Amino acid sequence: MSQVKKKVAVIGAGMGGMCTAARLARAGYEVTVFESSDRHGGKCRTEWIGNYAFDTGPSLLTLPAVYRDFFQRTGDVMGRVLEVESVNPSFDYRFSDGTSVKFANLSRKETLAAIETSMGKQSSLEWDQVMRQAESMWDVSREPFIESELKSIASLLKRPTLLRDLRIIAPWKSLRQIKLKDSRLRNILDRYATYSGSDPRVAPAVLSSIAFVEEAFGAWHIKGGVGKLADAVYQRCIDRGVKFEFNIEVSQINHGGSHVTGISLTDGRSLDFETVVANADASLVYNKLITGKVKKLRRQRADLAKADQSLAGFSLLLGLRPSETDSGLSHHNIFFPENYDGEFIDIFDRKKPVQDPAIYICAPRDDAMVKHAGHEAWFILINAPRHDASGADGFDWNDKDFNHRYAMQIIDLLEARGVSIRDRLDVLEVRTPADLERSVMAPGGAIYGTSSNGARSAFMRAKNRSPLKGLYCVGGSAHPGGGLPLVGLSAEIVAEAIMGKARH
Repeated sequence: MSQVKKKVAVIGAGMGGMCTAARLARAGYEVTVFESSDRHGGKCRTEWIGNYAFDTGPSLLTLPAVYRDFFQRTGDVMGRVLEVESVNPSFDYRFSDGTSVKFANLSRKETLAAIETSMGKQSSLEWDQVMRQAESMWDVSREPFIESELKSIASLLKRPTLLRDLRIIAPWKSLRQIKLKDSRLRNILDRYATYSGSDPRVAPAVLSSIAFVEEAFGAWHIKGGVGKLADAVYQRCIDRGVKFEFNIEVSQINHGGSHVTGISLTDGRSLDFETVVANADASLVYNKLITGKVKKLRRQRADLAKADQSLAGFSLLLGLRPSETDSGLSHHNIFFPENYDGEFIDIFDRKKPVQDPAIYICAPRDDAMVKHAGHEAWFILINAPRHDASGADGFDWNDKDFNHRYAMQIIDLLEARGVSIRDRLDVLEVRTPADLERSVMAPGGAIYGTSSNGARSAFMRAKNRSPLKGLYCVGGSAHPGGGLPLVGLSAEIVAEAIMGKARH
């Protein structure tokens, strides 16, 4: 007599939900994913507009080993389903004084040489010192903070290497307290705070480890767009027998006070599940899907209420006709303003669009992302305050006239920096934080869920294992955080916790 398969419900077909689903299905669980939209992938998607394809979510893959491990453990190697390409230079940084520097992919030696050529020997030595510290921070934080289930501060206090770890990570130290005399290097380091939607003025110094990860494990592009990764993960789910229900919203997570019992759907169905994986923003999970006073959730709800939401993004999708003159852009480009601090004052303090922002341009030389040779598809991202129609805790991004004027302002800034756009413009689409909120149910259009503002931020994220037995949280608003690699690790942690293989 065959054993009855354990049933699992996954709320949300984002990357965390799908990676968890495929791992569990591979292990013999019966998994059903419920998705409110009509498609998979969450924020990770490559969208075609006319003859152009754009990565409207992640446009860069770091730590590809996370997904190589996922594909290997769910049935077949990543190389059979995706063409992963190295991006070199990894980033092209341009400053308001006209100087620039290109960071080499997978080579600190080449990056330091580029810094020395552009900024001088002293700046090169400064960056080398920062990277050495960042490497030490990564080595110490990787296993207990990133790759393992983070249950409590108490569990970390029991580690025999506690004092050494604290000395290296220096949780009391902010990113701004890392000494750098060259303001251009300061701009580059500050940008790593925005990787997690955070404010570099208060974000912890350990975020500098992202710079080391980017250098040591490389910057990668997926042929055809990073959204192809979401497609491949979805197909792996299908191949493993995962069932999907699209265009259906979960209205409630049902429970008996201490244990989940199932879910209710907006179409009136109520389904029994002893295990529920929530790949939705944790604030929605705990405050909307679980209603009423639940004693076990008091602490979790309080932590979420204290946590800062991550910043949002205002983006332009530009389809460009061929030009006789090469744009000179690399795959990933950052144009820094004269006053980068003004950006964080506008976003976090004034909660208004930045007048002279840092501008990120993703300009892939990928013939699979355009239908005609010589054309280009650029994705431009500006950090922005989160959407709030009332204007009380954000900015109202519903004003289409303002959004168009702001888009024109961004193009003006780029044209002034020598980037030709208007004489080539074929397609222009604007995406605001309000659009992101509507499309993927991200509160306020926050890109990464909660930010990493302050030393306690890691402990205020939703734990992967909820206090409500049988409920698990996965994705960017849960431990260990946002971004493709961390979301992939989140899925591994949750799947192992459900299967009883959790690492402590």
